[in-house]
Amino acid sequence: MIFKGLAIPAIVAILFSPALAQELPKTSCRFDFGSADTKIGYIPITAETFYSKDKGYGFLPGASIQSVDRGGDVLKGDFITSDQPFYFTVDLPEGDYDVKVILGDKKGTSEQTVRAECRRMMVYKEVTKSGQQIEKNFTVHIRTPQIAGTGQSVKLKPRELAYFHWDNQLTLEFNGMNPKVAAVEIKRADKPIRLFLAGNSTVVDQASEPFAAWGQMMPAFFEPGKISVANYAESGETLSNFKGARRLEKILSQMRKGDYLFIEFGHNDQKQKGEGIGAFTSYKRDLKYYIAEARKKGGIPVIVTSIQRRNFNENGTINETLGDYPEACRQTAREENVPLIDLNKMTKVLYEAWGPKESETAFAHNPQIDNTHPNPFGAYQMAKCVIKGIQESKLDIARYIVNFDGFDPAKPERISAFYWPLSPSKSTIKPDGN
Repeated sequence: MIFKGLAIPAIVAILFSPALAQELPKTSCRFDFGSADTKIGYIPITAETFYSKDKGYGFLPGASIQSVDRGGDVLKGDFITSDQPFYFTVDLPEGDYDVKVILGDKKGTSEQTVRAECRRMMVYKEVTKSGQQIEKNFTVHIRTPQIAGTGQSVKLKPRELAYFHWDNQLTLEFNGMNPKVAAVEIKRADKPIRLFLAGNSTVVDQASEPFAAWGQMMPAFFEPGKISVANYAESGETLSNFKGARRLEKILSQMRKGDYLFIEFGHNDQKQKGEGIGAFTSYKRDLKYYIAEARKKGGIPVIVTSIQRRNFNENGTINETLGDYPEACRQTAREENVPLIDLNKMTKVLYEAWGPKESETAFAHNPQIDNTHPNPFGAYQMAKCVIKGIQESKLDIARYIVNFDGFDPAKPERISAFYWPLSPSKSTIKPDGN
């Protein structure tokens, strides 16, 4: 027997009336996409289900959404699709969530990518054959600015107030040539290892095209349910500013024993002036503070050297523009017995393998080329360098790496092999720290 509009939290086994049907579960919810009958235990989502605070879920405006009914299976026989990228959002408490999406069409083909929050890559590219439907799983970290138990909050910059990743919602972006979504299921994750990222604009979840950073590509490389990538990086930050804005405090307030803290700064730190400021003085001191604080929480700190700027000399090799800051990272890693991922060295090899001209395809054009900030293609290649570094450093989380067949920066991919349908959000404003 089929009922319309029933929503049953996985954590509470109760029978309830239609009056309770639209109440949103706090940490678990299941949505049946399409206009046909709704499977018991799922909330119905039609093409007209737009977000409201009262419901706590729904599509965001901006795309023309259609519902298609193929008949048959209650859950998979109908789906939502669009010829534009579309967003679905759900109010949820801060934390980590396992998400399952059912994609495809029992009487047709589909092609889609799935991103979360501010363009975090979750499902790179899924193409289903005619009649094929698949389930894809991923884990998402969501957060708010409040720091539990302190009465304090992260000091957000004005532009961050509009970002998807600082609210009490999980927002999914469905994109691609022909996306078809039959269902979305969300439940609280069972204490995955958190991979916290602290960094600047070369790490952050960039909110708008054409910019991207390696941190927002990382979730697609880890086994769902095992690792949750919690990217707290922000454009323009230095080690000291990140700490001063309570971003590190926010990370530490959530850190559990066995979680990781990846630290990549340098681009903005080198611009700081004043007595006692420098790579081997204030920068190393701040690095050691981050390391000590993470260890107090039982966390595992990892130093990541800064990506190179795209700055070629007349010989076709990269000029070292980051001064002593990468070397200060290497020294600190040795002195503190901390794993080091030398992204600075790997990106030098990467850019030179492309050469002065082809390397342009890895950086944002807005419309002039930005030689500091990668585009999605470049960010994806840099994320592969980081994954390679995780394996070479023999970090425990390496056993949870997926969708990765190895990577040689000296033999990089070409942009023609990369799949990234553009997100709707675009900006002509370069990130802080250019």
